[in-house]
Amino acid sequence: MTTITSPAPAAGAAPVKSATGRAPLRRGLLRWLFVAPALAYMALFFGYPLVRNIVMSFQHYTPKTYFTGEAPFNGLDNWRAVFADELFTDALWHTALFTVGSLLGQFTLGLALAVFFSRRFRLSGFVRAVLLLPWLVPMVVSAVVWRRILDQDHGMLNTALHAVGLAPQDGVPWLSSPGVALLSAVLVNIWIGIPFNMVILYGGLQEIPRDLYEAASLDGSGPWRTFRSITLPMLRPVITVVLVLGFMSTVKILDLILALTSGGPADSTQTLGTVTYQLSFLQLDFGQGAVVGNVLILISAVFAVLYLRANRADFGKGK
Repeated sequence: MTTITSPAPAAGAAPVKSATGRAPLRRGLLRWLFVAPALAYMALFFGYPLVRNIVMSFQHYTPKTYFTGEAPFNGLDNWRAVFADELFTDALWHTALFTVGSLLGQFTLGLALAVFFSRRFRLSGFVRAVLLLPWLVPMVVSAVVWRRILDQDHGMLNTALHAVGLAPQDGVPWLSSPGVALLSAVLVNIWIGIPFNMVILYGGLQEIPRDLYEAASLDGSGPWRTFRSITLPMLRPVITVVLVLGFMSTVKILDLILALTSGGPADSTQTLGTVTYQLSFLQLDFGQGAVVGNVLILISAVFAVLYLRANRADFGKGK
């Protein structure tokens, strides 16, 4: 039996490159080609506006700029003017109260409803569908409806409360009192956000193995202990997603406040979103409006970083 051997390369000849050496390079190029459209989209529709907004916050940018193209840099003047304004400080505080109150209310009630509907009963699907309506209706429409309901003189809520003796003769100033208006806005936003929390948490509950509950029942665990030991730990990834999405949508809210109170009375419901709108589109000072917008972006970015670090730590523990 004869064996065929490949001829040895001649002395001084260049080595032949293996085709397999080009394979990783080609795979890398293919990966970047698939990702390139998404990167281009992000750079065009997110990166450019972000950079433009940052640059604008250091410019004297007015409606005249749109005709002349001149927007001279004024250093930190816009930032100093915004931070020195008491309205910005009040709006920052109102935004924190509005966001925390809304998230706590939406999550607590949404989780309670999700747990309730996880026990199947007749017409449960129909009731869940009805409860989704507040989330499906445009926020401006919901705000206009609630503005009619909360009207001090002719609102349905004051009429009902007065009928059972829980409201004074002149009614509760839900939207016209500086001490009550922000609370009313929080309650309306909770009503709007409950369905979203309920649906996401309900889906997470369906993924928890029933065997865990059966084992807990055999061990003699009560409902509360089972909820703390099984339901909450298993729902933690879903809870994180719900809170992050809720925070991102609540901290920058604008249309609800504008339709309910327009930031009043006495600026008691001014948030960072409404101050940005007021500076940019009412006072036409786009530079200062960009400053408040950048503060909103910074707050969201800090929250996103904390969320990613917490998830990374949980993943490391899981490994």
